[in-house]
Amino acid sequence: MLENLFKLKERHTDVKTEVIAGFTTFITMAYIIFVNPSILSTTGLDKHAVFFATCIGAAVGTLIMALYANLPFALAPGMGLNAFFTYTVCLQMKYTPQQALAAVFISGIIFVLITAVGLRQAIVKSIPQPLKHAMTAGIGLFIAFIGFINSGIVVFDPGSKLPKFGDFTAAFNSFTNNPDINKSVIASRGALIAVIGLLIIGILIARRVKGAIIIGIIITTIISFPLKIVDLSKFKFSLEAFKVSAFNFDFAGLFSAHNQGGGIGAVLLSLFAVVLTFTLIDMFDSIGTFVGLADKAGMLDEKGDIPNMDRALMSDAIATIVGAIFGTSTVTTYIESAAGIEEGGRTGLTSLVTGILFILALIIAPFIGLVPTQATAPALIAVGVMMISSIKKIDFSDFEEALPAFLTIVIMPFTYSIANGISAGIIFYVLVKLLRGKAKEVHPITYVLAILFILRFMVIAH
Repeated sequence: MLENLFKLKERHTDVKTEVIAGFTTFITMAYIIFVNPSILSTTGLDKHAVFFATCIGAAVGTLIMALYANLPFALAPGMGLNAFFTYTVCLQMKYTPQQALAAVFISGIIFVLITAVGLRQAIVKSIPQPLKHAMTAGIGLFIAFIGFINSGIVVFDPGSKLPKFGDFTAAFNSFTNNPDINKSVIASRGALIAVIGLLIIGILIARRVKGAIIIGIIITTIISFPLKIVDLSKFKFSLEAFKVSAFNFDFAGLFSAHNQGGGIGAVLLSLFAVVLTFTLIDMFDSIGTFVGLADKAGMLDEKGDIPNMDRALMSDAIATIVGAIFGTSTVTTYIESAAGIEEGGRTGLTSLVTGILFILALIIAPFIGLVPTQATAPALIAVGVMMISSIKKIDFSDFEEALPAFLTIVIMPFTYSIANGISAGIIFYVLVKLLRGKAKEVHPITYVLAILFILRFMVIAH
């Protein structure tokens, strides 16, 4: 049955290899089941409900990839997309999480439609390669910045409102003088724990230990217990932790003016920016990931195309809709699937095993509250390091390429908005090309995006 379903012999693999590869992929990307609830719960969403949505969204998306596309690629809520959902859409643009989930659902529908008509790859090709690399690097820097803030390693000075190092002295003094435990001591200890967690994860990654991030989160969590970062006295095992919050949408609020001002035009441009950014990031991320993973697996044909590419893209699109329905940000294909491919995974059986493991992970739901932010923050920093490596693919000796890319990268963390970075990069790319007399080098779709982004900045205050 497995041979007929997954064509194991045709791809020179066997059941044992595929099962081991599936386990390896899951261990490598399992950190998302802790990190995603930590990020999205900042918006007010229930952490346990987000945990359920994360596991189900990852499981369903990965199982579709396995059974429909027969590829060894695993899916889960995307890093960067969850940060955009939380820190830009909800906290900065003032959408409620229910409205943001509605936007993710709409973007999922758009994914399906443009994938069905073959438009998805055309849109991706319209964006210049330097900006794609800059978006990845900028999101990495943004995620790392969030990690530093959440951990307490970096704090904002209340007087100057500028970032500075957190205060570690209270933690060290509490060890030597044993004063009463207060919030400042706990915060200082938390920052110290985060530094230790970052060191653990860094060493494990450097030693190429599979599952380095999830191992680091678990170890850091355990270390935090005796330091009272988490109040264990409040923990109790309860079936109430298995929370489901499906179809938690507010479409009416999404299409209303709420706090934006400027009438219906501002609302539509704001909504356009949100949905487009969800769409662009996922498209670039998924297609780039598909190509990289297929290349590593030796699955590209003589034209450099991926087998079942249309089915892979459709699996990714459907997964986003399912994730939104259950209450999580955009679900996308994970580059961590490369770990399973390195173990020999070549078919959907690898993904099938990974998807089943995400379902089994639901049993740890009651323990999610034991994982402190200081344990997941180092994971954000580590992921940021991996993502910012895309910057080396940008030619900074060519200033007309370097300037738009640089603005894309730095405006994301400087304005606390992924959408602002993407907007600025596309606008400046078009302007530089026009002023250099190279208007024909710009794709028509890119011109349209630039005009819409300019209107967005003119109409909406940020």
